[in-house]
Amino acid sequence: MTADEMKAIVMSFPGVEEGMSYGSPAFKLNGKFFTRLRRDDQSLVIMEISHDEREMLMEAEPGTFHFTAHYKDYPCVLARMESLHPGSFRNFLERRFRKVAKKTAVKAWEAAKTN
Repeated sequence: MTADEMKAIVMSFPGVEEGMSYGSPAFKLNGKFFTRLRRDDQSLVIMEISHDEREMLMEAEPGTFHFTAHYKDYPCVLARMESLHPGSFRNFLERRFRKVAKKTAVKAWEAAKTN
């Protein structure tokens, strides 16, 4: 996935705001962390991933999924942008969107998807 594809997917979710975090592109929704690109390794921080799911992802695709000591206690995984499938990224972000967006925004977004 390219940086342009990543940004287009992230910004397709209503209410997402672009900013910077640690010198890299970061995105928030309702003032809460949505995702960001790590400058160090060009990996995306993907939230709402259980520790078990993270282990499964890293075992299935070690070239894409990983984490650092900083993230070990968080429900997240890091994904190398260049090898992450855009559809998978969208699916992971949908999970986060449902968690941090206002309920009315989620309902409107779901209704728009079915039309």
